[in-house]
Amino acid sequence: MKQWYETLFENYGSQYDLEPFAQGTSGECDFIEAELGYDKNKKILDIGCGTGRHAIELTRRGYSVLGVDLSESQLRKAREKAETEGLDVRFRREDARSLPFEGEFDMVLMLCEGGFPLMETDEMNFEILKNAAKALMKPGKLIFTTLNGLFPLYHSIDNFHEEVQNQGEPGVGGARYKSEHFDLMTFRDINVTTFTDDDGVDRQLACNERYYVPPEITWLLKSLDFTSVEIFGAKLGAFSRTDKLTTEDFEMLVIAGFECEDFK
Repeated sequence: MKQWYETLFENYGSQYDLEPFAQGTSGECDFIEAELGYDKNKKILDIGCGTGRHAIELTRRGYSVLGVDLSESQLRKAREKAETEGLDVRFRREDARSLPFEGEFDMVLMLCEGGFPLMETDEMNFEILKNAAKALMKPGKLIFTTLNGLFPLYHSIDNFHEEVQNQGEPGVGGARYKSEHFDLMTFRDINVTTFTDDDGVDRQLACNERYYVPPEITWLLKSLDFTSVEIFGAKLGAFSRTDKLTTEDFEMLVIAGFECEDFK
């Protein structure tokens, strides 16, 4: 039986690129470059790369990137975009819960909920973190965004999604989210997502997403032997180490390092 995230992304490549949350690529890559020390010899793994927006932009800037994703439809769109630009970007279909890489990359990215934290169990989410850690060299750095569990304690998830949708371009669609229940015992949001796929067919899915609080993320990463874990607010298109995480941030930006002080 397919999970909701598999069904959502099986025919959603073109529509995905129109989503408001997919518009901050350039500014986010500025931040990634700075974290790499602008060293174009460093190798990057982009987990849950989707339509390849970060992988393509970083390749355009001269970096070596491998993008992996569970959705062949998303990868097909990514390859088409790269080919149109004449860029040689490697894309592969892989499941983030069982990646084959070990000590091969200087940096691993998981942005815009690239797999983590969409899985149906906490154990599966942890497997994704384990595989990301295993793929890194030492020294190495993991950068990812995830849903901030502090946000729904103070705010309406529905109101947030409505505000984001209203920020999109007039006349441009986008998925609509309706939260059915936020479970305080599991920090999971049970919601219904309504969207139009790339064939113009209206679809509706029952979804389940895990929100995390900072101490959980820190503990999970420390248990994987990361020597440093830093957590910030994740501003669309404007990641910054100066943004202290608050209850106003829907997402958190996590930077974890192996021997991070020797990285740059």
